[in-house]
Amino acid sequence: MSAAQQVPDILSPEFAANPYPAYAAMREHAPLIWHEATRSYIVSRYEDVELVFRDRESRLTTANYDWQLEPVHGRTILQLSGREHAVRRALVAPAFRGRDLEERFLPVIERNARELADAFRQSGTADIVTDFATRLPVDVIADMLGLDKTDHDRFHGWYTSVIAFLGNLSGDPAVTAAGERTRAEFAEYMLPVIRERRENPGDDLLSTLCAAEVDGVRMSDEDVKAFCSLLLAAGGETTDKAIAAIIANLLAHPDQLAAVQADRGLIPAAFAETLRYSPPVHMIMRHSAEEVDVSGGTIPPGATVTCLIGAANRDASRYRDPERFDIFRGDLSTTSAFSAAADHLAFALGRHFCVGALLAKAEVETGLNQLFDAMPDLRLPDGFIPVEEGVFTRGPRSLPVRFTPVA
Repeated sequence: MSAAQQVPDILSPEFAANPYPAYAAMREHAPLIWHEATRSYIVSRYEDVELVFRDRESRLTTANYDWQLEPVHGRTILQLSGREHAVRRALVAPAFRGRDLEERFLPVIERNARELADAFRQSGTADIVTDFATRLPVDVIADMLGLDKTDHDRFHGWYTSVIAFLGNLSGDPAVTAAGERTRAEFAEYMLPVIRERRENPGDDLLSTLCAAEVDGVRMSDEDVKAFCSLLLAAGGETTDKAIAAIIANLLAHPDQLAAVQADRGLIPAAFAETLRYSPPVHMIMRHSAEEVDVSGGTIPPGATVTCLIGAANRDASRYRDPERFDIFRGDLSTTSAFSAAADHLAFALGRHFCVGALLAKAEVETGLNQLFDAMPDLRLPDGFIPVEEGVFTRGPRSLPVRFTPVA
């Protein structure tokens, strides 16, 4: 693995500024790297990341979440395995698909997206990141759970601290402490609400979670709190960055933007290609329960495995011309892009495929429709070039746009 010496370190400023050249070098020259600072093995090729995610033999587990997630969320569904995982997933999954999503929560998404767009519809200017993308998923989740949306800033602050904790690859003690404080603050906020909702259930997701039962199993107050914490952080950060990234990618490709504006049915294809080309989450970790062979060598048992989604999704062995953003590409299925059969890796794969994928799809489709209605001729200010930031999660830092106000 001496070729790793030639690859920019994942903690370097060079990598943070633009990880894609490093991803290419890893795939080509160092598909398996031992990274001393994070004490993990890094894999970057599509076939290897897919192998890790799809593992059906329990050779690769989510035991890493014991130290990566539990300090900020408590014990979550992501840490479970076997029947325990299957039962918990069965408790929460129905709310994020089918009739529940369509009838109960799609109107919530539409209302929140419209209200946010109405706030700048007449102004002729907006920042897609601060005025819309960072607000929509948090407002939607708060409404779904039946929480007070006036607490938006607290929710946003909490999920920002959690995401910083998860991406704290360098081990900054201040970031660690802020994440741990968030767990205590969120519990202090949520547990009384959960207890009250058990006594007086309503027509909201929190009440549904409190009442859900499968095979005689119900979630404890702590279980519900941990899931809500996970939903807020994972659902907020990823959808936030996805919305901004789709708009940025389309603005950089005016012909594709025009095509999507003319045919809103292409929005899912634009989302799927954005998940491949510039995914919100660039790294997901797993734990090796036993020895695993991958490209370039062997991962020993008891190791942390860092899967570079951002690298795997641009692997030329899987995608034609992978460095090109193309919503019309023929090697990425829009039909399966938001299911466990997806042929990109942004939602992971296998039994831990993202339970909120269809919720994210609904938020993105609805949000983009509202944005295109509000600003049909949106464009970047002269000379402005969007800049991505982040290593663990990544997306546009800011995305100011100009447009002709719509009556």
